[in-house]
Amino acid sequence: MDIDIGIKKEDRIQIADGLSRLLADTYTLYLTTHNFHWNVTGPMFNTLHLMFEAQYNELALAVDLIAERIRALGCPAPGTYAQFSRLTSLKEPDGVPSANDMIRQLVAGQEAVVRTARGLLPLVGQVDDEPTADLLTQRMQVHEKNAWMLRSLLE
Repeated sequence: MDIDIGIKKEDRIQIADGLSRLLADTYTLYLTTHNFHWNVTGPMFNTLHLMFEAQYNELALAVDLIAERIRALGCPAPGTYAQFSRLTSLKEPDGVPSANDMIRQLVAGQEAVVRTARGLLPLVGQVDDEPTADLLTQRMQVHEKNAWMLRSLLE
């Protein structure tokens, strides 16, 4: 059955492509954050272990929201490591970095997700896709706050 939500098919496909990149970035950040939760050591262990857990749990919920928006636009959501690897702008960590390097990498990841979301805003604004704009705004707010909280640990 055709989708008739007031957004042309070509625009829905373009938005879904951008959301697929956001999904890949979010999932890659989820995986990195979970990895660091398991492997962090040092004097900030408890603080970081708990912070990383809270962040990866939030990211796990976020990937579902992003994927469901892609589906609501009538497109398939990517869901394999190969697809995420091709779509993401984030680099996976090598080995097990120090706690401070984990924090730096997660700040960079949080900020990269913000840039991906922000890059899609002009298109969704042009076609009056308020649900996607709302999702993007919420994601940017979460990632900007997480980046700030992580950065504060380095001062």
